[in-house]
Amino acid sequence: MWQVVVQVPEPPTLPPIPDFPHTPAPWEVMPPAVILLITLAVLAAGTIVLWPLMRALGRRIEGKVVADPALRQEVEDLRARLAEVDQLQHRVMELEERVDFTERLLAQQREPERLRQGEV
Repeated sequence: MWQVVVQVPEPPTLPPIPDFPHTPAPWEVMPPAVILLITLAVLAAGTIVLWPLMRALGRRIEGKVVADPALRQEVEDLRARLAEVDQLQHRVMELEERVDFTERLLAQQREPERLRQGEV
């Protein structure tokens, strides 16, 4: 019987990885009490900053928005002025109709005069 011998080349060897100096992480250097105090301080600051924003967002979602009294008064004043503008608009429309009617009456009275002047 025949025997086949296959020769496989050796894989190339990688260069050695250089040893870098170990830089310790902050939690490896500081005592656990300091880390705990920093964590609590960050959480407290975040709570103080975000608490009013979250309350306002919650009120808006619930629909319980407390309106400023001055703003409410200004809205009421604007509504009253709008009602006045609507009344004035109605009066202007009536006046326009009266002016149109008067112009038509005057035009009817002048036409016979024009005809007589043209005949002469």
